[in-house]
Amino acid sequence: MAKSMNNKKKPGNLVNLFLILFLFVIASSCATSRKTIREPLKEQGAEYLFSHLKMNELQYSYFSARFTASYYSDKNETSFSGQIRIQKDSLIWISISPVLGIEMARLLITNDSIKYINRIDNNYFISDFNYINSLINSTLDFDMLQAFLTGNDFSFYENSSFRAAIDNLEYKLVTTDRRKLKKYVRNNQFINIPIQHIWLSPETFKISRVMVRELNPGGRKLEGRYIYLNDGKQLVPEKLNFDLEMAENKNQISVLYTKINTADSLAFPFRIPEKYKKVDKF
Repeated sequence: MAKSMNNKKKPGNLVNLFLILFLFVIASSCATSRKTIREPLKEQGAEYLFSHLKMNELQYSYFSARFTASYYSDKNETSFSGQIRIQKDSLIWISISPVLGIEMARLLITNDSIKYINRIDNNYFISDFNYINSLINSTLDFDMLQAFLTGNDFSFYENSSFRAAIDNLEYKLVTTDRRKLKKYVRNNQFINIPIQHIWLSPETFKISRVMVRELNPGGRKLEGRYIYLNDGKQLVPEKLNFDLEMAENKNQISVLYTKINTADSLAFPFRIPEKYKKVDKF
C-alpha cells in the first residue's frame, strides 16, 4: 500500500530520507543496454549533435518551480511537494513540504557547501559539498546536480570524445571517462564520469534520456527521462523520472514541475532560528 506523509514514521526522519534519496538518485550512476537499432533517421556526426544539444539547452540565469515528487521502493510510495530555485552555477535552494503545504525542511546548496534546516526536529546542519558524496558513496559536483535538475548537459566537462549513433528513432551520444575541465577543478578534486549515454529528440535536440553507469560489476545504474513544456519562449523541463538500479534493489523517483519561471531574479532566504540545535548529520 502506498505510504504518504500521514504514515507512522517520524516526520523528521521522512524529511531526511527524502533529501538523501533525492540527492542519491540525482547523483548516482546510470545506464542501459548499448544495443543500437538503425532507424530511418538521417545520420549526424557527434560534433553536429553536441552543438545542437548546447544550442537548445535551457537558457536561464534563475530558474524556479513548484514541484511534487514521489519516491517508490519495495512497492511503497512516499510523496512530497515543495519549491526549487536555482541561480545558475551558484545556488540551489529547495523547500520541502508535505502535501498539506507546511514547510518541513529547507536546503541550500552551493559549489562548496550544503546547509539544511529541519523544521520538524528544530535542528540544522552545515557541511561542505563533500558531505553529499559521503552520503551517497559516489562523486557529485554542483554542475552535475544542477544539470540533472534542469535537463541540461554538464557544463564544465570535456566534450571531445562523444560518439554518435541512432537508437530507437532518437539520436544518441556516448562517451567514456568524461573528465571535468581542469580550470573548473576545485580543491584538486578531479571528477570523471565512467560511461555516459545521452539521447536527443531529433525534433528539438533536447535531452530525452540520460544515463551514467559505473564500470565495476554490480555498479549503480540510473536512467533519467525528461518531458518538456513550451513556455512560449523555450522548452522547459516539466516531468523528470529517474530509475535507480543497484545490486540489492531498484528505486524510482518522479518529479513534476509546475509554475516554472526562468525570467525573474530570485531571493534565496535561509535563516537558521536561534533556538535550533546544530547536528552532525541529517
